[in-house]
Amino acid sequence: MKNINQISRISLRDQVYQKLRLAIINLELKPGERINDKNLAEQFGVSRTPVREALKRLEDESLIESSPGAVTRVTLVNEQEAKHAFTVVATLHSLAAKQALPFLDDSHAKEMEEINKEFERAINDGDGMKAVNEDRRFHEIILKASNNPEIGVALERLMPKIHRLELLKFSSMKGTSSVNEHRQIIHLIKQADKKNLPQLIEENWMSLSQLLTEP
Repeated sequence: MKNINQISRISLRDQVYQKLRLAIINLELKPGERINDKNLAEQFGVSRTPVREALKRLEDESLIESSPGAVTRVTLVNEQEAKHAFTVVATLHSLAAKQALPFLDDSHAKEMEEINKEFERAINDGDGMKAVNEDRRFHEIILKASNNPEIGVALERLMPKIHRLELLKFSSMKGTSSVNEHRQIIHLIKQADKKNLPQLIEENWMSLSQLLTEP
């Protein structure tokens, strides 16, 4: 019975963590917004222990911060940190593309075409959340084809810095070249010789970095 109780407690902590993390990434909890563990515990209908454990984990990921005065708040979006994150993310996606080369085919290209249409529609509609999510879905096709879960693990820690910046600056993304860059990626996947795909993937991420972090 002790083991069953322990599993339940860990599951509860993880649920609180996942919900808070998503709320921070999606800007439901705004940058700089104060967080009170007692209030959160009441909202979730749980004790303060799993909330505090979740907050500690989020602090380790630099998504929240605690001051000496015991004030806990969502971290501000740091463009310089995001710029550094973009460099690593671009490299990781390029690596995923390199490892995915033998496995990518027309079925992947077709799925990416449909996603890119939704991505373009979201941009035109001014739907920042949908645009960011469709862009994520687009690149996940190649990530999955790489058959290397460690790349995904590494990206999981970096992407919140980028995701929050994308949502904050979505208006500046309208009319960007991302849709056309996606089309070029799809076109290359359809070709017999895909050797330039990793470079094109990296350039796609770095162009977004320049758009969102350059003055």
